[in-house]
Amino acid sequence: MSMETGLIFHPYMRPGRTARQTFDWGVQNSIRCDEVGFTSMLISEHASQIWENIPNPELIMAAAALQTKQIKFAPMAHLLPHQHPTKLAIMVGWLSQILEGRYFLGIGAGAYPQASYMHGIKNGEDTSFLNEMVRESLMIMEKIWKREPFFYEGRFWDAGFPEEAHAETEEDEQHKLANFAPWGGAFPEIAVTGFSYNSPSMRLAGEKNYKPISIFSGKDALKKHWETYSEANSLAGFTPDRARHAVSQTVFVADTDKEAVRLVKEGPIGYCFERYLIPIWKRFGMMDGFCKDAGVDVADANLDFLIKHVFVVGSPDTCVEKLNKLFHECGGWGTMQVEAHDYYDDPTPWFNSLELIAKEVAPRISLPKTVAAA
Repeated sequence: MSMETGLIFHPYMRPGRTARQTFDWGVQNSIRCDEVGFTSMLISEHASQIWENIPNPELIMAAAALQTKQIKFAPMAHLLPHQHPTKLAIMVGWLSQILEGRYFLGIGAGAYPQASYMHGIKNGEDTSFLNEMVRESLMIMEKIWKREPFFYEGRFWDAGFPEEAHAETEEDEQHKLANFAPWGGAFPEIAVTGFSYNSPSMRLAGEKNYKPISIFSGKDALKKHWETYSEANSLAGFTPDRARHAVSQTVFVADTDKEAVRLVKEGPIGYCFERYLIPIWKRFGMMDGFCKDAGVDVADANLDFLIKHVFVVGSPDTCVEKLNKLFHECGGWGTMQVEAHDYYDDPTPWFNSLELIAKEVAPRISLPKTVAAA
């Protein structure tokens, strides 16, 4: 099988963009991705970050549902500690029905303590505590989707599902409960993202047989993600399949290498990295894996370094070469989730890149048969 293409929409909108512009850019991207053959679009949920400013990804999905035909959508991720699990389970089920199955569920604990604080969680830096909330939330959501009577009093939430009221006559439908279970009655596929080398999310994904999505943070971390996931998946009685693994990466393709590099350096990707992502990555040690791969000091890592050693940037032939090299070194994966950026003012080069990725690059990247599973 060849590699599939997806989009991950954080959306990295520069400060000053209005909510309407962010929303509109999300819908535009969904339509274009559907047209060129992307298989998925993941939309982040952030309540506190000015650059990553989508508090309700489901609104973009609902708007895109009527204007797309094939592409699947997922929040990436709904932050479970920030929402009551019953409310979230009902909304997820309804959106799955609206999209008629073109939906899967991304879940997370929340990366920004400010957002957790806004939702009443003072210890938002305690990942173990947040992961306990995630597990309890998931358990409640699954019970809601089963539509069987229960009442649960938990550590973080209370929730229940009532019994159906007795019908007085056969024609009496007033008693019936609305069915907000996911499309087709089955639970939606669930996905989790991992970034750090020893990512607990990859272990959870393996244990629960969830879809693993790696935020690319270097070759060693990417290999470790698959090792952690596959080991936990096998121990839980499942068969690990690299075709389910997705990797998020900065990818930009143009007709020539020179043009691609120019459009990245002088365009929105360069603007975002120089003013937002590079400072954050250095502050929190997120550049370490990339610098280790290239054998350079973190202090010397700049935009030029990322374009040359980390991003997949260039002509279709160059990008195919870079991805095949990564596949050889790391084992391969099923879907490349392209990181979206703010080309709102001039979408042409961005939309051209998406088309080249889907039609000229991805079909030439194949999962190695010897590692397609296990």
